[in-house]
Amino acid sequence: MKPKTNLAALLSARELEIIRLITQEYSNEDIAAHLSISKRTVETHRKNIFKKTKVKSIVGLVVLAMKNNLVR
Repeated sequence: MKPKTNLAALLSARELEIIRLITQEYSNEDIAAHLSISKRTVETHRKNIFKKTKVKSIVGLVVLAMKNNLVR
C-alpha cells in the first residue's frame, strides 16, 4: 500500500479546488465557467495534478482525494 500523500503540501490551492470540482462530476467546461478561467487552463491544471500526484486515472484521483478528506 502506498503511503498517504499530503495533497495540501504537494498541490496549489487552485489545483485542490479543481480536484474538489472533479469529484463533484464537473466537466472541464463546467470547471472553467465556475472558476472564470479558460478550458485550456483547466486542462493544464489537470495535467499538472496527474503529474504531481502520479495517479493514472480520474478514479485514482478520486481515491486520493477521499484519502485526503477532500471529498464530503
